[in-house]
Amino acid sequence: MIRDSAGFYNLLRGLHILAVIAWMSGMLYLPRLYAYHTRAEAGSQMDETFKLMEVKLLRIIINPSMVLVFILGGTLVWVDLHRIGPRFWLSAWMLTKIGGITLLASWHGFLAGARRMFAENRNRRSERFWRMTNELPFLAAIVIVIAVTTKFGG
Repeated sequence: MIRDSAGFYNLLRGLHILAVIAWMSGMLYLPRLYAYHTRAEAGSQMDETFKLMEVKLLRIIINPSMVLVFILGGTLVWVDLHRIGPRFWLSAWMLTKIGGITLLASWHGFLAGARRMFAENRNRRSERFWRMTNELPFLAAIVIVIAVTTKFGG
């Protein structure tokens, strides 16, 4: 058991960062799989391989890590509420972070829906679309990390 509250907070923060890394890795990789999947002929061995890779990536890495991100992040917020009070909720950096998280969670849902479309051989998006949107999670991460590390406006 950790007796030092700063040590506990740092452990939570470290676990949160690791969960974010796993979530981001999956969300950066999945659109790349989709880009390659667009080249596969429906029903082919390649098509079936991509379908298996995509569902496993979502179910084994992306979904569980997102849940951990929200649990650990929520715990950090709860600790901060007790340490520094609710004033940080309305700071510019926190509102920016919440906006970024909303974008990431929405993108996650979009990717999950796209996986279902690929599984049903109903993808309507081009390889170019998937390549162009591949870096959206990273752009959101840049904004979130800068907001959290600089705590601008707060």
